[in-house]
Amino acid sequence: MIPAYQKDEVFLADVRAQRQRPGIQLWWLGQSGYLIHHQNHHMLIDPYLSDSLTHKYAHTDKPHIRMSERVVAPEKLDFIDLVTSSHNHTDHLDADTLKPIIAANPSLNMLVPEANRLFVADRLSVNRSWPIGISDGQQYSLPWGWVVHGIPAAHNDLERDENGNCRYLGYVFNIGPWTIYHSGDTLWHPEIIDALQSFQIDIALLPINGNLPERRVAGNLNAREAVGLAKSIGAKLLVPGHYHMFTFNSVEPEECLSISRQADQPTHLLQLGERLDWL
Repeated sequence: MIPAYQKDEVFLADVRAQRQRPGIQLWWLGQSGYLIHHQNHHMLIDPYLSDSLTHKYAHTDKPHIRMSERVVAPEKLDFIDLVTSSHNHTDHLDADTLKPIIAANPSLNMLVPEANRLFVADRLSVNRSWPIGISDGQQYSLPWGWVVHGIPAAHNDLERDENGNCRYLGYVFNIGPWTIYHSGDTLWHPEIIDALQSFQIDIALLPINGNLPERRVAGNLNAREAVGLAKSIGAKLLVPGHYHMFTFNSVEPEECLSISRQADQPTHLLQLGERLDWL
């Protein structure tokens, strides 16, 4: 089991200690999950903080054997303003994670692909009008000044519902003077590159676990593709993710660092629960 850099009360103390600090603070929670803080507002992106998939697939031919420690229990996160989900796969929309977070945060906002909004409401047992739906090319402004833009994602295809709304999304977050891109699960697609050209991306949060059909799950960018995407959109920093959660669907991140050095793409590997400061 890969240990967390910091977890539980140590992790929470670190989060609390940043509340008066300038800039952006970002913590990796494992898989594609992140906690982001700016000016005493906190956002969770695709949090997976349970063992629901390990239990679900325990007695099947595709066991989801967990590789890494959980950073924090979801019910302890009682300071969250916004949570986002990029798509309906459980490691990005986990009821065992999200229900305790919803219960702990009465004023929580939740942003999801419009194509998935009714599915999300049913999975989380909330009113169907509560999740905020967005599609690619649209934006949503939060009361405290952050702006979220929908970006298409291809997992494995760039799939739309009958109304033309993307079932898989990435998000661009304008947070103060900074811009963060979280791709969600995706392969390379020209529409994604086109959609990102108008943004000056500071941090790109991209998967690197690749696309291998023998895993029998939808695939993602591999390390070389992630570096290429970050380079093509001019990202000031690449932060790789979506590895070291399940043994059957992971890679070692050092390859990404090697490719990044060759491509002159600034890249930073985060440990579980570790904080990145961006000023």
